[in-house]
Amino acid sequence: MKTYMATPSTIERKWYVVDAEGQTLGRLATEVASVLRGKHKPTYTPHLDSGDFVIVVNAEKIKLTGKKESQKMYYRHTGYVGNLKKIPYKTMMEKHPDRIIQIAVKGMIPHNVLGRQILDKLHVYAGSEHPHQAQKPEVLEIKG
Repeated sequence: MKTYMATPSTIERKWYVVDAEGQTLGRLATEVASVLRGKHKPTYTPHLDSGDFVIVVNAEKIKLTGKKESQKMYYRHTGYVGNLKKIPYKTMMEKHPDRIIQIAVKGMIPHNVLGRQILDKLHVYAGSEHPHQAQKPEVLEIKG
């Protein structure tokens, strides 16, 4: 028996919506990354983007454990010498709560062309509304 390998024409994609209210950041991000990659499907193929679309709502109501809320920092570099920018978690949560989940999920998928293709299927919104009702997303329950 040969090993099954999916092809781009045989991949079926679904839309899922996840409510981040009261969820722990890391636990939510691992589940979302797994669905985006397609690891929950029996037809998973490592070299193809076989995952589904994920919509995350209520990103502003996500929780962290321990002292991370006061200690966690986000770093980025402008490309110029000495221009490493540090942004505390609280500031990031006030200005861009959606980026917190995007950054967490981005760290859990491959850092290559395939990973960038996978990230395009992630849609994060700070509030409870999203413009993807036409795709008829199913609710994805995440324990945690």
